[in-house]
Amino acid sequence: MINYDIPWNPNRLEQRMGRIHRYGQMREVFVFNLVAEDTREGKVLKKLFDKLEEIKDAMGSDKVFDVLSEVLYGKNLAQILMEAAANARSLDDIIKEIDIKIDDAYIARVKENLGDTLATRHIDYTRIKEMAQKAKESRLIPEYTQAFFEKVLQLEGGKLTRRKDGLLAVDAVPFDIRHVGDDEAFAMRFGAVARSYPRITFDKDTAFRNPDAEFLCFGHPLFEAAMTYVERCFGDAAPQGAVFEDPDQRLDGFILFYDAEIIDGRGSVAGKRLFAIYLAADTPDASVVNPALLWDLAPQASPEGLQSLTESDLNGLKEKAARSLLPHLARYRKELEAERERQAGIKKKYGIASLDSLILRYDRDLIDLQERKEKGENVDLAIRNKESQKFSYEKALEKLKLAISQEKTLTMGSPRFVGIIRVVPKQSEGAAMRRDDEVEAIGMQVAMEYERSRGRIPDDVSSENLGFDIRSMDPAGVVRYIEVKARAGAGDIEMTQNEWFKAKRFGDDYYLYAVFNASSRPELVAIKNPAANLKAAEKIELVRYVLDAEQIRNLGGSPC
Repeated sequence: MINYDIPWNPNRLEQRMGRIHRYGQMREVFVFNLVAEDTREGKVLKKLFDKLEEIKDAMGSDKVFDVLSEVLYGKNLAQILMEAAANARSLDDIIKEIDIKIDDAYIARVKENLGDTLATRHIDYTRIKEMAQKAKESRLIPEYTQAFFEKVLQLEGGKLTRRKDGLLAVDAVPFDIRHVGDDEAFAMRFGAVARSYPRITFDKDTAFRNPDAEFLCFGHPLFEAAMTYVERCFGDAAPQGAVFEDPDQRLDGFILFYDAEIIDGRGSVAGKRLFAIYLAADTPDASVVNPALLWDLAPQASPEGLQSLTESDLNGLKEKAARSLLPHLARYRKELEAERERQAGIKKKYGIASLDSLILRYDRDLIDLQERKEKGENVDLAIRNKESQKFSYEKALEKLKLAISQEKTLTMGSPRFVGIIRVVPKQSEGAAMRRDDEVEAIGMQVAMEYERSRGRIPDDVSSENLGFDIRSMDPAGVVRYIEVKARAGAGDIEMTQNEWFKAKRFGDDYYLYAVFNASSRPELVAIKNPAANLKAAEKIELVRYVLDAEQIRNLGGSPC
């Protein structure tokens, strides 16, 4: 409703709309056409809305108002009104242009265009969901950034304290880390580093619920100072190598890390990825592994395993790793090429086609204006305007075609060696239960068959080291992340640090499928949200979380 007691004030209206948006209030909105109907542009608008109503009635749907460009076949409504107001074209010509004959053929074409537009939007939305899911699975979760930051603090004698409200606190930032913030370039980019931080969190959702808490992540001055400090002090250590132990006693060899880029024709980085190549010590085999595998290994106190590695040996490993990396880098380029091709198709369909249509239309308009000029009309200004607009569209078309071509041209940059680690099996007393590949294969088969029997579509991703073994989707599109642990008998279950962190992060979407007696009569027990529902004994020296078998049986019951 309109309140006539309040004088017109654009700022007041703007503030009022802000309050409506902020508090989610619902108000009935009236739209008034303030264009006088007896003007040229008013007559054009009236004809346009009459025609849209006619199309709506013929289609039985008001969706025509959502996609005017498809209904009007790319006609530029703003340009039509400008031409009407500027008298650049005769009113009869403009009215004739929008006075479309609404017959069965036209309605069929509108429905086709409308359907194509809506389908395109649906595809884009589906892709956004897929990208969001992939980001959820692969992102560097807060537990990792917190673990890194805690180690840096401990190295410098600092401490991260947990508060009663669940937030964290750094009572005193170590001098060497705080000193990083004294650099003028650092301060200009990230800001100053404070002496203490009484309320911090590494979790985005927690920060959202606590506006007065500081969200410690990439870009925050304290976190960036910690990373800069590590780079300055230990930047040369990664290429020299380190030694890690495998509690599962499966790995015995080297892992080399490479940073690789894909560059497009414009010189921009189309994609960048960290690759990890595992070279077994006793075989010539080389394989690409997930760099996150590092979180499942225990660091060794002394680098004895690398002392015998000569420069010649290291160069040989680099050469072998680089050769094995090239096919994977080429596959990565193909992934990016497919995405660039998809984007190019959209730009061609809507960008190039639209510009071609506009240029063709300006050609027709210029022919009409030349005919009117020959009849004695003064249309020189309109001609110059049309020629200028046509030229700008031609330049835009040329620029767009070149950009599309350049964006589709992808080349592989030279992989950059980042570092190397030696991985040895952990042989000490109290090591983790040794993995039995045959038993684990049985467990995976049981879990996959169980998922299919419940109408879900499981995907085995156990080789990708994502922190779960199966990504399973139900008919409604709901995804569950399943970690499968199999035992020949009924022993305890161990989860890696990566698996446990992902379980905490995914919550109710994460499941532990424990398959007991896999060698005889497999029994599957499912635990939803194991990080919340099971009590784990953390073995820090083994980077493992041990779950009692009896606890799992008592809590699991029948699989869900």
